[in-house]
Amino acid sequence: QTVRWHIELQPWASPTPSLNYEASRFLKYISTSQISCEHTNLNSLKGYSETAKKPWSVCLDERFSLIHRIRSKQCRLYSLGLGNDDNQFELSMANSGCEVHRFDPSIKSAHIQEGRHLWYHRLSIDWRDPNPAIAAHKLHSNTKKLGTVLNEFGHQKIDILKADVESAEWKILENLILEDVVEQIGQLVFEVHIHWPGFEVSGNDSTVVRYWYSLLRELELKDFRLFHTYKDLSKPQMFLKKEAFNASSCYTLSWVNTRWK
Repeated sequence: QTVRWHIELQPWASPTPSLNYEASRFLKYISTSQISCEHTNLNSLKGYSETAKKPWSVCLDERFSLIHRIRSKQCRLYSLGLGNDDNQFELSMANSGCEVHRFDPSIKSAHIQEGRHLWYHRLSIDWRDPNPAIAAHKLHSNTKKLGTVLNEFGHQKIDILKADVESAEWKILENLILEDVVEQIGQLVFEVHIHWPGFEVSGNDSTVVRYWYSLLRELELKDFRLFHTYKDLSKPQMFLKKEAFNASSCYTLSWVNTRWK
């Protein structure tokens, strides 16, 4: 298998590169469901209370594997966060019998188990593994790629990958696609931030938006379908540092891998 270093960029949205055309194509894309999902909230699961601050929607329709894996207590959730105290979603999944791993570099100990199904790991999931020369100085390097963590934990598959990583999501998503790790994931629930390009994403504004759009199209090529979009109106209404396009700076997007029946 050949290693991919770059994602395929989609053609420009217009004959000459234009932020207006790129932005309208991208915003239309993230606002349009590609597949309908009848059951998206966790209220039907035991132990769930409606106090989550954000709608982390998962697809619980019978035609996909998640609801069956929850019922048989075989589901696994990885949650990537950065010092976020809203863990209602994780608790509800753990209460319904899912094995939940929360990764957050601000956690006080390396690994903490809370209850039968919930683990906290002092780890930051990144789009690259640490440089061994630098990591040697820090005996416990706290940054790893998701593929590396899966291998170390002996996990072949994740039913849900939830990420709220404050603009690192674009490069993490790119890494998951380039290394085919995304195929080991049943559903993705990502908070995406569009008020600035994101960590290590470079280029002018229209180039950045084309890159974002191309990443999401790659997910589609891998048989992921967007089924839920939440536009966060409590966040500043900014798009690449401009008050433009009637966009929020933050959207929560949910995809289901339609190969996982």
